[in-house]
Amino acid sequence: MPDQSPAQLRRAVEANRGLRWVHTTPAGGGAQIKDAGLSSDDLARVVFTTSGGVHGGPLAEFAVLGVLAGAQNVPRLVADQRRHEWGARRPVPQVDGSRVVVVGLGGIGRTVARKLHALGAHVTGIHRRQVDAEGVSEIRPVEELGDALAVADAVVLALPGTDLTRGMLSREVLAQARPGITVVNVGRGSTVDEPALIEALEGGRVGFAALDVFAVEPLPADSPLWTLPNVLVSPHNAGTDADEERRIAELFAANATRLLDGEPLQNVVDTVEFY
Repeated sequence: MPDQSPAQLRRAVEANRGLRWVHTTPAGGGAQIKDAGLSSDDLARVVFTTSGGVHGGPLAEFAVLGVLAGAQNVPRLVADQRRHEWGARRPVPQVDGSRVVVVGLGGIGRTVARKLHALGAHVTGIHRRQVDAEGVSEIRPVEELGDALAVADAVVLALPGTDLTRGMLSREVLAQARPGITVVNVGRGSTVDEPALIEALEGGRVGFAALDVFAVEPLPADSPLWTLPNVLVSPHNAGTDADEERRIAELFAANATRLLDGEPLQNVVDTVEFY
């Protein structure tokens, strides 16, 4: 997609009436397609695909890092170290045997679930429908997210940014969460009520948060998330690794072959929900 810019995408589509396919570099390219404001005729004429699945491995490792950091209370260890203070002995909860909720069981969420299950976690999935997800003990509907978080040690959000997912981790849901829960977001910042999350972090309802995405990016300099001691800020970079460009190119080439052979393309964007 041209420079990941909705305006440039619109100009490219409208100026090339013979265009039939656009591949978006980000896995969440649906949001940019929606923001382009294309006509219904253009949306019907052009097939849009994304790089979904390319970033699943590194994002899942960041999610595991966040869950482990929350369990080990890494902010306390860092604070003690900076004070040169030999902290008191304390019990440390294990991820093995803990309860983790993974919200969104697309390619990223399923990879997260598989890795956490391998560490011994009991993984509950939140998804709109039943899917085959290795390592997930049960899949519950979105309406039961609050109930699931009431007994969870950690929650990992791996959701796309759509109208249906906006603010899913809401003030009401956070109020139901188990005190001290760890929150990890490797999906989209729009899926979290950020002011409510900040309040929950300040009040202790959320014990730790590892965030790779935010409501506004770059994260504004005056955001409390920069300075809260129990927050790890990642600049929307957790899915980037040395092999990213190669995997995107391979996916593009595979889809180009499918297009030429008249076969269905992979990772086609739903231009109703833009996911």
